[in-house]
Amino acid sequence: MQIGVVFPQTEIGGDDAGALRAYAQGVEGLGYRHIMAYDHVIGADPDVHKGWSGPYDVRSTFHEPFVMFGFLAALTSLELVTSIIILPQRQAVLVAKQAAEVDILTGGRFRLGVGLGWNHVEYEALGEDFTTRGKRIEEQVDLLRRLWTEPVVTFDGTYHHVTAAGLAPLPVQRPIPIWFGAHSPAAYRRTGRLADGWFPQMPPGPELEEAKSIIHRSATEAGRDPATLGMEGRLAWTGDPEALRTLSHQWQSAGATHIALNMMKAGLHTVDDHLGALETAAEALDIRKA
Repeated sequence: MQIGVVFPQTEIGGDDAGALRAYAQGVEGLGYRHIMAYDHVIGADPDVHKGWSGPYDVRSTFHEPFVMFGFLAALTSLELVTSIIILPQRQAVLVAKQAAEVDILTGGRFRLGVGLGWNHVEYEALGEDFTTRGKRIEEQVDLLRRLWTEPVVTFDGTYHHVTAAGLAPLPVQRPIPIWFGAHSPAAYRRTGRLADGWFPQMPPGPELEEAKSIIHRSATEAGRDPATLGMEGRLAWTGDPEALRTLSHQWQSAGATHIALNMMKAGLHTVDDHLGALETAAEALDIRKA
């Protein structure tokens, strides 16, 4: 089971590129294997959007994952993971190009996590339709994979049209693994049909097992082997190494291929704070320093 970390988008970095460098190199030095980054392009102003209940707003800091990963690719040998790029609010061919570039710069150490998102304000600002996002993501995934594996593509879909065009250079991984963020029966079925792996939004237990059963059934019905799908769990840091160790074992027993340690909202404010907690966690999880 590969162990990585969630980049604390809203807590460190800001406009300090040196903090990004120190964090990523510190994570690698502690023996973690990958960095996962959340995605939001723009934030809503809750003073204007009355009743706003989203977890992020205009004051929440977010680095753009593809650009940040281009920077980190030159600084570490970690696998870089988006969890998730909100795919339907982005132009699919441009995402294919950006993902291919990150894959090249990392030497094939890239996973593209995608999902639908929840922020209609962000969709509006990016000029995309919030109501058709579920239908469009399926077409986007098909187009992405063709663009990553075929030198010349002609694609005539409902939402996307490409006429005899292609990416150059193609990525190292052909195709790049696509993992889904999923938290509904429809999303679980889509994951089974289309994804290389998924990011559960719940801890190990009955709800996770029910989601897995839907995914596995959908994969089987689509003629795919459910055993080939990866699963990445999250470990929220509470300051208790023993609780962390127990949850890690629970994820492993549940069949997780990857887990990521999330230090956000744990009262940590600096790079040193985060790396210190990650060192304690690494000892609890028996991660070997690089």
